[in-house]
Amino acid sequence: MQQLASKSFTPHRFPISVKMFHVMAAEGAFAPTDRVELIDGEIFNMSPIGNIRARCVDFLNRYLSKIAGTEYIIRVQNPIVLDDDSEAQPDISILRYRDDFYKSETPRPRDVLMVFEVADTSVEFDRNIKLPRYAAAGIPET
Repeated sequence: MQQLASKSFTPHRFPISVKMFHVMAAEGAFAPTDRVELIDGEIFNMSPIGNIRARCVDFLNRYLSKIAGTEYIIRVQNPIVLDDDSEAQPDISILRYRDDFYKSETPRPRDVLMVFEVADTSVEFDRNIKLPRYAAAGIPET
């Protein structure tokens, strides 16, 4: 018994890939009302969308859609695959225009011109976790 107690246990992290994340979603691992995103192989709950945040996103969507015209795609709270281990859901993203509106694949950093995170309760997470991931993926800072 003493021999068992002397062995140390080191927990290991088992990161989730974007592919595994999609399989989990397809198999019902998340409730339809769950708002989650995958960052660096970890699944995070997203903050609730409050009234002020919703109004700000709606305003940005309307404004950006007007100035973007038909040259760009404005997406609201839809995923972007940053790499094999991260699929973020920025509040707003401006994408290069594609006729299929990204039907065949989720946008990648090469498709993204700009992202917007509207933060009220999620400022620290957005600033310290998500923004560095966008930068590391090559999405320009504005």
